[in-house]
Amino acid sequence: MTSTGMSAALFTGIDVSQARLDVGLWPDGKSFHDSNDAEGRSRLAKRLAALKPKLVVLESTGRLEVPFALELGEHGVPYRIVNPRQVREFARAMGTLAKTDRIDALMLARYAESSQLAPKPLPEASRRELRALVMRRLQLIEAKIAEENRLKGETVPRVLKSLKASIAWLQKQIAQLDDELKRTIQSNPDFAAPDVIFQSAPGVGPNTSNMLIACVPELGTLTREQAAALIGVAPFNSDSGKTRGKRFCWGGRAEVRSVLYMAALVGIRHNPILRALYARLRAKGKAAKVALVACMRKLLTILNAMMRDNKPWRQTATVA
Repeated sequence: MTSTGMSAALFTGIDVSQARLDVGLWPDGKSFHDSNDAEGRSRLAKRLAALKPKLVVLESTGRLEVPFALELGEHGVPYRIVNPRQVREFARAMGTLAKTDRIDALMLARYAESSQLAPKPLPEASRRELRALVMRRLQLIEAKIAEENRLKGETVPRVLKSLKASIAWLQKQIAQLDDELKRTIQSNPDFAAPDVIFQSAPGVGPNTSNMLIACVPELGTLTREQAAALIGVAPFNSDSGKTRGKRFCWGGRAEVRSVLYMAALVGIRHNPILRALYARLRAKGKAAKVALVACMRKLLTILNAMMRDNKPWRQTATVA
């Protein structure tokens, strides 16, 4: 109880591993665990629902956290999935260098209290499915590039045959996923409308549009600063005293940033706004990479405004 006679808000951290879910409660300092299987997840979600925590925090751990997050949602427990790097830096700032499942769970709970995070449940099932398809395509593309790179330096005939067969299989899988993504987008009005808007912008093709719809559903509700920070194309200062360091971009959604980079590359040739911006920055002596990142940020700002206004490119080409 607090000095006013009211119970302190309870925050919960969950350290997720393949076999176990470790729970830390704050400010109680208590901890317990359960198995990370269907029965254990259901049992633990019911137990937490009875405790009525203000927030349950889980780290993003390669999607291992998703089944339990869904279980929490089914039981009406508020939760938030967070970046593990931020929590680890918080732990160091608190002087906690040791690392065990119990310590991690308690640190997650303390992070939840300190950061004043708001609950943020997973997207609806249709968007989760779309994201899974988009990310699978990205994995196949990376695998294909790796096999093609191996092919360049290979001379053994049997290995060459194996590599060519692997590349052909990957190409077939990518083509099938492209068809499936197209059907998924066109069959869902919540996806089809943004797809038309995004692809109306010069430089934005199906792959960029798919990634934005799947991974940045917030577009249209953000300020330009929020959008740039979310994707990781906002420059951060690195100044100290009289020293003025180089600005740098950090964090954000890397997979989105990679497709935005390719869209900006195409855009500086075919998009009049990006072409003019790139030329102006290069004329001022800016490095090509700096100018390109500025074009990525500009393109993101335009797409955010197009979604906000629900207007395609031809009506939004004067966005500042």
